[in-house]
Amino acid sequence: MLEVCFVLPPDVLLLDLAGPAEAFRLAAEFGAPLKLRFIGPAAEAGTSLGLALARVEPLPDDLPVGCLVVAPGSTPSAIAYAKPDARRVVSWLAGFKARSDLSWAGVCSGSLLLAEAGLFDDRACTSHHTLISRLRDLAPAARVLENRVFVQDGGRYSSAGITAGIDLALHLIGERFDPAIARSVAREMVVYFRRSPQDPELSPWLAWRNHLHPALHRAQDLICSDPVRDWPLAELADRVHVSARHLTRLFREQAGVSALDYHRALRLALARQWQTAGWGKEKAALAAGFSSARQMSRAEQTHA
Repeated sequence: MLEVCFVLPPDVLLLDLAGPAEAFRLAAEFGAPLKLRFIGPAAEAGTSLGLALARVEPLPDDLPVGCLVVAPGSTPSAIAYAKPDARRVVSWLAGFKARSDLSWAGVCSGSLLLAEAGLFDDRACTSHHTLISRLRDLAPAARVLENRVFVQDGGRYSSAGITAGIDLALHLIGERFDPAIARSVAREMVVYFRRSPQDPELSPWLAWRNHLHPALHRAQDLICSDPVRDWPLAELADRVHVSARHLTRLFREQAGVSALDYHRALRLALARQWQTAGWGKEKAALAAGFSSARQMSRAEQTHA
């Protein structure tokens, strides 16, 4: 029986907690032998939404062999982690640093707590993209990786945060129990694709959108809605009511990428997701809209 302990810092970000916790709860319903516990420095934990969580167990003096400890983040973490209760959490975590039989997972800014406790020393780790510099300061002995959904290094896990905590939980469920259970949980939670440790935090689905031009956003929305199909530039421009020449200029000046490269990046991301799901390269390439695995390989070389 795996014991999964969520340690709750002050002002815990509710989705950092609820997303992974629900994934583990569903895994138990699908047959995974696990038990959930919620522990913390106070019997009542404040949250990012102002709702209080009651019946929190006190921080235990000991943990069972093989226990997985999950530290969700807080917001605003700079303020929350200066509070005495957060200092108690860090001290408690540090007290188990020598236990090689335990596993540790940080979600979003929760990785900062684990880092400060020394649990990422000589390990790879990550956090939300806005917290990378703080993570480096708190864990000078760690290898801090940027732009990753989550990172695994032995029994140490860390995620970019918020919804990425669900990806990490699904990975842990598949690793500790059965990939079929993880797939069932993902299906129940309507998580269409499980992201892997190799996927970037800021994926192509979110990239090149930091502009305010409505016509270009509409064009990008069209491509995102169906990246498998071909999108001739003339048709795309007609759909957003600009000329093809103007749309080409908008992609270059506003997004910093061509329409062709933008579309190709989405197809590559889609193909990689299918490969992560267990498909071979040829099948994944065709499903993503490439004419063959060879064409996909050429696209990968272009975007390397």
